[in-house]
Amino acid sequence: MSRPVPHARAAYPYLHPTPTRWADNDVYGHVNNVTYYAYFDTAVNTYLARAGVLDPQRGAVIGLVVETGCAFFAPASFPDRLSVGVRVAHLGQSSVRYELAVFREAEETACAQGHFIHVYVDRESRRPTALPAELRRALEGLWPGGRP
Repeated sequence: MSRPVPHARAAYPYLHPTPTRWADNDVYGHVNNVTYYAYFDTAVNTYLARAGVLDPQRGAVIGLVVETGCAFFAPASFPDRLSVGVRVAHLGQSSVRYELAVFREAEETACAQGHFIHVYVDRESRRPTALPAELRRALEGLWPGGRP
């Protein structure tokens, strides 16, 4: 398996500002690997909430994470100011694959990048369901270079 190459900041249509916190560092003096997944989740869900397509308490359709991954290229640590880039790599009938990258403030290439897949399900039955039209439109705004 070949090692991924860090992406450029410009490859991501949405950038979410993400300051590091004191608690993000581990005993080795850098942001702990699991913290990157919280950054990813926060960036995606902030985008969806601002687009008006995420209602975690009452929405009929919810996204469940079924797969994640992350590659690390360079350390980040408190008090770095980061941005998390978000883009959509695949949009299915009931699922979406997000690709994400973490950028330190003055750097154009990612210090870490990863992905996660949401499968959208009916809140009550937990069975996969088609993406609502307004959610699909919001996700299309995350395609690199515009709509698919």
